[in-house]
Amino acid sequence: MSKAEWLYGIHTVSAVLNKHPDRVLEIKAQEGRDDRRLEVVLGQARQLGLAIQTVNKKSMDHQFQDANHQGLAARCRLSAALDEHGLLDLLDRVEGPPFLLILDSVTDPHNLGAVLRSADAAGVHAVITTKDKSVGLTPVVRRVAVGAAEVMPFAQVTNLARLMKQLQERRIWIVGTELDETAKSLYQADLKGPLAIVMGAEGPGLRRLTREHCDQLVYIPMQGDVQSLNVSVAAGVCLFEALRQRQSV
Repeated sequence: MSKAEWLYGIHTVSAVLNKHPDRVLEIKAQEGRDDRRLEVVLGQARQLGLAIQTVNKKSMDHQFQDANHQGLAARCRLSAALDEHGLLDLLDRVEGPPFLLILDSVTDPHNLGAVLRSADAAGVHAVITTKDKSVGLTPVVRRVAVGAAEVMPFAQVTNLARLMKQLQERRIWIVGTELDETAKSLYQADLKGPLAIVMGAEGPGLRRLTREHCDQLVYIPMQGDVQSLNVSVAAGVCLFEALRQRQSV
């Protein structure tokens, strides 16, 4: 667990209270704010016995400058990234077919934050990236993720190719997204069983070694002239196609 920091926004604070209430140390709420959603979250915090400090709008705006705090903030012990051992331990506890997302050299914190939100919504068990040449759980990532960074297991590994081999030994099918002559349409791929989807950075795509360790390559069919999508958008498309298939089993 990393050091305690302030998180803000009704959805973000609610997500932490629902999933990890033990991480919340104290709450600040803006006085006189008429918002039913805010009252629901504060009621939940009171039931948990958490300390709530009421402050005026000027104080909230000063402490959380340039932030859409929505009248609510919580000081929390933030989640820390898992390593390889932590990830494999998590997989041992997963019920049903594992569903993973691997990011290869994604460096933009806004993209990672958006991906974490999509992964949480699609029911992914963990998001995996590398320790080097990839962005981690920065303050920007946490803000863009709107709570998902605190509830979605996130792993950073030292050797992605080695980890992919370990996943394959667990019979997890690894599907990479790549515009390649050997790739098949995303909508023709079987995404129902134990699965890891691999996304590369926009532009360079998957690194050669990562691509070679995939069991299958797929592409997203597109109708327009532009043949690439932002990685967070592409991840959403792939994850929800996998979710659609998995719910139809």
